[in-house]
Amino acid sequence: MSQDKEFEIVREFEVDATPEQVWEAITNGTGAYLWPMDPPEPRVGGKAAFGSTVTTYDPPHHLTVRSEDVGFPTQSVNQLDHTIEARDGGRRAWVRYVHSGIFTDDWDNQYDGAGKHTDFYLHTLREYLTHFAPRPVAFAQLDGPAASGTSDAFAAVGRALGLADDTAAGTRVQARGPEGGLIDAVLDFRNPYFIGLRTDGALIRFFGRNHWGAPVGISIHDFAPDADAKANELAWQDWLNGVFSQS
Repeated sequence: MSQDKEFEIVREFEVDATPEQVWEAITNGTGAYLWPMDPPEPRVGGKAAFGSTVTTYDPPHHLTVRSEDVGFPTQSVNQLDHTIEARDGGRRAWVRYVHSGIFTDDWDNQYDGAGKHTDFYLHTLREYLTHFAPRPVAFAQLDGPAASGTSDAFAAVGRALGLADDTAAGTRVQARGPEGGLIDAVLDFRNPYFIGLRTDGALIRFFGRNHWGAPVGISIHDFAPDADAKANELAWQDWLNGVFSQS
């Protein structure tokens, strides 16, 4: 039996970007920090991604999109609200992000996963704005095999990258990537659920979705002029399958 229950996830942060740059990042739909999606139509009542509707449209300060037909078995209402204000004479921006709605089942697990993913996604947004905007992106994403859904799967990903258990965010590393190649990167994010690598030309994100009953995932946001999203997908899929080939 479903148990409808409202949720609200609120985050606030500042970033070294103008409000206009933040607005562009959250509305362009290119996959620069999330994934490719339909950009919102620039008007109240306009269409937005995944069947949602624009309910507030005030560039570059306020955007709200809402869906009451989410299409997920565990959620019936979903709303994303961004408030953006200038700081330091417009050279920086303050952002308030609110994700709210109704979960219809498995509330604790859904809320925990949504909150932790929010922190990682917003961190990736700041990384994009600080280091790569407005460069075009080639986006790829993939999921691991069924064996990557076990409780200890994400620890295996860290080991396969060559990261010691105590390697902390902010450390410059040489990670082991596809075909055993070494990747010069900054470990820009790390906790038991997610790993973020930032190279000179890309953001590579690792998602420990095994903690919420799904396979481990990877996304690659490649800003190099000659980036090949399909080649990235195939290479990292082979790498991730190899991590769990003995499982």
